[in-house]
Amino acid sequence: MEFTVNHQALAYLVAAILFILGLKGLTHPASARRGNLYAMLGMVIAVVATLLAREVQSYGFILAGIAGGAILGSGVAMRIQMTAMPQLVAALHSFVGLAAVLVGIGTFLSKDAAGQLNAVLMGEISAGVVIGAITFTGSVIAFGKLQGLLSGAPVKFRGQHLLNAVIGALTIALALHFAMTGSLVSLALMTVLALVIGVTLIIPIGGADMPVIISMLNSYSGWAAAATGFTLHNPLLIIVGAIVGCSGAILSFIMCRAMNRSILHVVFGGFGSDGGSGDSTGAQAAEKGIKSAAIEDVVYWIEDANKVIIVPGYGMAVAQAQHALKELSELLGARGVEVKFAIHPVAGRMPGHMNVLLAEADIPYDQVLEMDEINPEFPGTDVVLVVGANDVVNPAAKEDPTSPIYGMPILEAGRARQVYFLKRSMRPGYSGVDNLLFYQDNTYLVFGDAKDTIEGMNTALKGGGH
Repeated sequence: MEFTVNHQALAYLVAAILFILGLKGLTHPASARRGNLYAMLGMVIAVVATLLAREVQSYGFILAGIAGGAILGSGVAMRIQMTAMPQLVAALHSFVGLAAVLVGIGTFLSKDAAGQLNAVLMGEISAGVVIGAITFTGSVIAFGKLQGLLSGAPVKFRGQHLLNAVIGALTIALALHFAMTGSLVSLALMTVLALVIGVTLIIPIGGADMPVIISMLNSYSGWAAAATGFTLHNPLLIIVGAIVGCSGAILSFIMCRAMNRSILHVVFGGFGSDGGSGDSTGAQAAEKGIKSAAIEDVVYWIEDANKVIIVPGYGMAVAQAQHALKELSELLGARGVEVKFAIHPVAGRMPGHMNVLLAEADIPYDQVLEMDEINPEFPGTDVVLVVGANDVVNPAAKEDPTSPIYGMPILEAGRARQVYFLKRSMRPGYSGVDNLLFYQDNTYLVFGDAKDTIEGMNTALKGGGH
């Protein structure tokens, strides 16, 4: 049976429905796997339907590209650590942006040679190239910051906003000139300036805002794909791009609301550091009036507790401590201790980072609660274990009007009877702000690798060292 345009349209419709179902599944950890399967099935249908289109005359380069991409993608997926997932996402966003740029330029060159250019098509090419270029270089900078190749501290200089405004205005002017004239020079200059904007927009973003920026770059990649869909007259690419663009933008606004910050302040302001400097522990903590504790002290409190709440952060991801935490929760559960995990919307370096890690360790979904659900439970909690988190439990967000994080809703861990921080050092969080919770009478710091510390606690609970 001949594969017609109607067949392709029907396949695209089915794929679009599966993508929407996939996105819906990703709204909760319990349905996330099913959502991923829906999205994967939708992508297979979309790719096959596209390959069967009449416009495809040769499959040689296409199959070579698919094979090469599959080999590289599979290799990366099998080797990537969960701690590196944020930078992998940033890298994938950069590929989408670069693809949009290359498709736009390639379409212009082919249509120009065939004498098929018009103002509408060149406007579509302009949009795809500009958004794609910004997404590409912005994602590369985000990758560099997350990977530690670049400093996580914001890079600011005098006249920065004015420079961005001038470059942005010139880019728009060149895009309009290209749409009206089809000038190759305008296309080249427009592309270069858009690449520069991607850099200048992201370098002033500090580590504290990186989860929001990852979400924003996801949105940018969606709009780049949608613009490319218009260029290629591909309705499914338009639909998928719009879904990704809108969902990424909405998620960014939600996360900014969780931080009590304006999205414009995040995108054009930026604060934070690369986590501070120095590795002060023990003696230095005592000099500041901060109390430290040993593993035995923590075990003494948690083994007879009624309720324990665990607050994971990026430090848990670095130490790969989620599996040890799973064992700890099971050991405590066997003793009749109620264990719950508290998740802040911006914990980690990307949206949902902590949820993914806890799901990887097969921690039951009903034990994992979001900030609004868990905050009322802290006053009735015996022990809170803060594993590698910092800013998300810092009372400065509520008590210090001069703090950069003031107004950000936090996990109210300090209201529990005892609070134990599992930390490598006294480095501040990504905001670079000192944590006031360290100085409370009910707070103690347990220094060391989080995984080693938790495994030591597990051994003690099993009777091997307590």
